[in-house]
Amino acid sequence: STCPMNTTKMAEKKEHINIVFIGHVDAGKSTLGGQILYKMGQVDERTIQKYEREAKDKGRDSWYLAYIMDCSEEEKEKGKTVQVARASFESDKKKFTILDAPGHKAYVPNMIGGASQADVAILIISARRGEFEAGFEQGGQTREHSLLAKTLGVEKLVVVINKMDEPTVEWSEKRYEGIRKKLKPFFKKLGYSSKNIAYLPLSGLSGANLTEPIADPKASWYKGKTFVQTLDDIPTIERDTTGPVRVPIIDKFKDRGAVVALGKIESGVLKQGDTLLLMPNAQPVEVSLIKFHEDEVETAHTGENVQIYLKNVNMDDVQAGFVLSDKEKPLYPVREFIAQFLVLELNLFTAGFGSMMHIHTATERMTVKKIMAKIDKKTGEVIKGKNNFGKSGDLVTIRCELDRSVCLDKFESCAALGRFTLRGDTTFGVGKIMKIKPITSGIE
Repeated sequence: STCPMNTTKMAEKKEHINIVFIGHVDAGKSTLGGQILYKMGQVDERTIQKYEREAKDKGRDSWYLAYIMDCSEEEKEKGKTVQVARASFESDKKKFTILDAPGHKAYVPNMIGGASQADVAILIISARRGEFEAGFEQGGQTREHSLLAKTLGVEKLVVVINKMDEPTVEWSEKRYEGIRKKLKPFFKKLGYSSKNIAYLPLSGLSGANLTEPIADPKASWYKGKTFVQTLDDIPTIERDTTGPVRVPIIDKFKDRGAVVALGKIESGVLKQGDTLLLMPNAQPVEVSLIKFHEDEVETAHTGENVQIYLKNVNMDDVQAGFVLSDKEKPLYPVREFIAQFLVLELNLFTAGFGSMMHIHTATERMTVKKIMAKIDKKTGEVIKGKNNFGKSGDLVTIRCELDRSVCLDKFESCAALGRFTLRGDTTFGVGKIMKIKPITSGIE
C-alpha cells in the first residue's frame, strides 16, 4: 500500500491557480461555479438535492447550483453574490481556487477584493438575446469588470459565452461569433494580448462543455476545448519567490480561540514558525500554523491564498488592508506618493480631486495634490506644455495624499501592492505607484 505521506507530496507539486469569475449581474457566474464544483466532485449529490429543494421553495428553480457558491442567507434571498465566495477543486494537472466575484454595480468593491487575488479571470458573458447587449453596453458590468481585472494585474482571460443552450440562442455559431467579434477590439484596447485570451461556448446550467464536449448536435461546429481543458492548458504562471514576505489581509476569523488571517501571498515564502511584523502597527506576530486548501502546510509560496494562524495578537489588531511583512524588511505605511494614472470616466480631472482609492485589500480616501505631467501613451514621453488637468483617456503623472496612511509599495517593487483604482459611482481611473514617501519613524 502507498504511504499516505507520498500522496500529499505528489498533490503539492500541482500548480495552484486563483481564478475569479467576473461579468454582468445575471450572466450566470455562481451557477457556473456551482456546476464546476459539482462536476469536479467537490459537492455531493445530497447537498445538491437540498439546494434544489431550497431553490424550489423560494420559486427560483434554476438557481440551485448558485447556492453552492452563495454563502449567506442575504445572498440566497437576493440571488446575488456579495462577499467574495471561495471554493477549490483539482483537475489532473492543476489546483484551482475559485473567487466568485459579485457582478451587481453596487457590489463592485467586493469584486476588487476577489480580482486583486486572481491569476486568471473567467469573464462570463450571457449569449441570451438582450443580455449580452445589457452587460456590454454603457453602464453594464462586462466592460468595467474586464478593465478592473486588467488593472489589478490579471493578465489571462478566459471568455466563457454562457447560456448557449437558451431558446433564443440554441448553440448558434452566428451568435457566438458575433459576440466574439464585438469583444475582440475591446480587449485589445484594454491592453490584453490576444495570446492571453481564450474563448469558449458552454452552458453553466446543463454543464455542457465544462468537463465533457457538447453533446447537442446543434453545436457540432465547435471543435475547441472544454472549460477544464482550457484551464489546464494555461501556461505556468511565473512567480517571484525571492522578495520579502508580503501578505495583504483580506479577512479574519477565530478558530478555537486562535486568530486566523486570510490573504494571498504577494511576495516571498511563508514558513510555519516565522516571526513577521503586522504593518502598519509594526506588531510582531508568530505564524503558528498555515493552511492552504484546508490542508496544513509547513511553507506557502507567492500566489497562494492561505489561512495564517497567528500568535501574540488580538482579533482587533488584525484588519483588512493590513499587511503581514518580513520583519527585516517591513512594508512601511505611506501617505504621500507619486503615481502614473489613466483617467477613465471623468470629463475633468484636476488638483483637488478626491475619491476612494482601492489598493490590494485596502481602501482609503485620496486627494490629488498636483498634476505633474501628461504622458504620451504610445511613447511614454512627457507631453510638453501646460498640463494642469486631465480628461477621459489621458495618462498623467500625479502627486497624491491619503487621508490616513496605507501600507503600499512602488509598482516596480511589488506590482500587486503598487496598483490602484479610484472609484466613486464608477471607476474614475487606474494607476500605478512610481515613488513613495514611507513613514518609517513613529509608525502612525
